[in-house]
Amino acid sequence: MDAARGRRVMIVAPTRADIDCLRHFIEQRFGLCFDDDKRDQLGSLLTERLSATGARGFASYFQRLSAVPAEVRALIAGLTVGETYFFRYADHFAAFTEVVLPDCLRRHSLRILSAGCATGEEAHTLAMLVREHVPDPQAHNVTITGIDINVASLEKAQRGRYTAWSLRETPEPMQTRYLHADGREYQLAAEVRGMVTFEERNLFEEDSAFWRPGSFDVIFCRNVLIYLSADAIRRLIERLARSLAPSGYLFLGHAETLRGISSAFHLRQTHETFYYQRKESSEPVTPPPWAPLGPEAAPGAVRSPELASDDTWVDAIRGASERIAALASSSSGGPAHHAESPEPGWSLAATMTLFSSERFAEAMQTLAALPEQATENPDVQLLRAAILTNSGELLAAEQVCRDLLLRDELNAGAHYLTALCREHSGDRAAAVHSWHTAIYLDPDFAMPHLHLGLLAKRAGDVDGARRELDRALALLTREDSSRILLFGGGFSRASLLGLCRAELLQLGGRS
Repeated sequence: MDAARGRRVMIVAPTRADIDCLRHFIEQRFGLCFDDDKRDQLGSLLTERLSATGARGFASYFQRLSAVPAEVRALIAGLTVGETYFFRYADHFAAFTEVVLPDCLRRHSLRILSAGCATGEEAHTLAMLVREHVPDPQAHNVTITGIDINVASLEKAQRGRYTAWSLRETPEPMQTRYLHADGREYQLAAEVRGMVTFEERNLFEEDSAFWRPGSFDVIFCRNVLIYLSADAIRRLIERLARSLAPSGYLFLGHAETLRGISSAFHLRQTHETFYYQRKESSEPVTPPPWAPLGPEAAPGAVRSPELASDDTWVDAIRGASERIAALASSSSGGPAHHAESPEPGWSLAATMTLFSSERFAEAMQTLAALPEQATENPDVQLLRAAILTNSGELLAAEQVCRDLLLRDELNAGAHYLTALCREHSGDRAAAVHSWHTAIYLDPDFAMPHLHLGLLAKRAGDVDGARRELDRALALLTREDSSRILLFGGGFSRASLLGLCRAELLQLGGRS
């Protein structure tokens, strides 16, 4: 109703262009990304806000949105749903307690930021842990700040009242010590609430005082990146990296990585989880590699050797390589012709073509012919390591991977090839570690799951083998063809899928 005249206001339904305009505004202002499949959801929210404000159309509403902070807050409340709970991802808090906290206390500084804190459970969990493990927080200059753009969530965080659902992972001793039942809710102890400051803050809004260099020793920014556009992720990580002190720590959600985003951090793994540590100011920070490895290979271009159940993957690769070398020698009477040098611009197309034909020596020659400045390119290094691995030169391959990881710790392919070399050398624990690292850095990487499944089967872990092989089977159907060529050990997509199905059948699973 029009309050001034007591008449019903006719709302003009938003058009596709209106929704896209709002989507662009949200992404630019808050970094939030709404894909095409979420356009209807955004349209429903826009219709709701048009009705609530009495705006006659999008132009009128957008004018209000640009001028009235309260409407921005109302829109944000409809866009963000910060479902969380105390002690979410217990492995992160174990690493915080046993690794991060002692390290920070040795440096006599513990300034913690909970970015995207929602209703405050994460920040209050950190406050509980500090009270448990720091005898005198004030003497150590402990500060904990929670920030979010949703005012309603922040108000709940400041009240410190939670339902049993928010406590579902809270250890009983901690719940008894710091929360008490009050009707249907639980009230957080005043001494914990008093340790945390909550602020309404947009992660993408400039504030040089708040985001000054070295402002924080620890940042928790979990399950925030998954809602952001690619450009927004890079801008945010740059901001967080600047605001972290050298050697400070960054915790992301389990499905979030810095692969291809930032080289300002070391990857850390303890307590069966991953997190990041800011590099020292004296350490070089190089731009992350953006370029794709090379053109997609045509499906079916790679031979498909058989893998015996007691072979390692590298054994199968070496066997295939030896057969190819023998065939080439017997059919031509000598070494194959040299490949043409790659064209200017460091194109890897010629190398990939030779690699797909398993002409590994010639492929290495094309890499050797690249300009000198190309030799340290991450794509060139990774391809060299893959060629060496497929040729059975595993010590050399592992050294190339080691050199590459010194420059780019977040290179999932280098971790994967390292695992192959470690498996062949008999170091199964190191291989598993590297495969898990590759999976964390790239959750859609099919091949590490396949190897972990085969390894679990050999160890008699039927449930683990089924789980990993099922995951590999699902991922292989959409795995990039060029990555199958590079990391598949001479197997085609069809052969890898057949291998997964055959192994699952032997385990009593689905085909």
